[in-house]
Amino acid sequence: MRIDILTLFPDTVGDVLSESILGRAQERGYITINTRQIRDYTANKQNQVDDYPYGGGRGAVMTADPLYRCWESACDDAQGPVHTIYLSPCGHTFCQADAIRLSKLDNLILVCGHYEGIDQRFIDECVDEEISLGDFVLTGGEIAAMAVTDAVCRMVPGVLADPECFEDESHFNGLLEYPQYSRPAVWHGRAVPEILLSGNHENVRKWRRKQSLRRTRARRPDMYEKLDLSSKQDKKLLAELEKEGWDEKCL
Repeated sequence: MRIDILTLFPDTVGDVLSESILGRAQERGYITINTRQIRDYTANKQNQVDDYPYGGGRGAVMTADPLYRCWESACDDAQGPVHTIYLSPCGHTFCQADAIRLSKLDNLILVCGHYEGIDQRFIDECVDEEISLGDFVLTGGEIAAMAVTDAVCRMVPGVLADPECFEDESHFNGLLEYPQYSRPAVWHGRAVPEILLSGNHENVRKWRRKQSLRRTRARRPDMYEKLDLSSKQDKKLLAELEKEGWDEKCL
């Protein structure tokens, strides 16, 4: 997979995305992440990328022309179909299903806006979809672009060591992840649940499923309502939870 990020701060974005798991994945050739300085594609000596908004108002708007030339260069280098995303508070809220969907594409272009936004004509001509991280506004699109890149790339085959690394994670299967524990077995008087020390992998699996159900219902009832809990095993776990109590303190 190839991702090109169009930004006014390529060094900052590139440094973050070249570390840890994504850095190793790039070294091994599973993914390619490029950052492009939009100012390099201006046609004026000042490398100006913004201008006043038509109709008046405070702030400035990123102009279409340098964005277009930067986008066009990324398209040419991709040498194949591209999918262009503009990171915008006006977009649909990004979720795990989007990360999985986008990870199956060969070429992504992420456009980072600034100021009061970007010229709508560039969006109309070049952007395939707009994505938001949530109902809030950031100074620029870089943080959102890095978050989307990270979430998408870790779904690309080979980036993580094994599918088990993400299949039990929050949101992947519609549930929040179960509680995790490590050494020591007792810390500040708090003990690890005995079942996790039992060595019985099937019982551990059932316990984790139960805790995911408990946590999801408590913290994200909207997600819980969408679950299909018709299996024999889930019905048994639900009966146990009703008996034990749904409160997370019942661990």
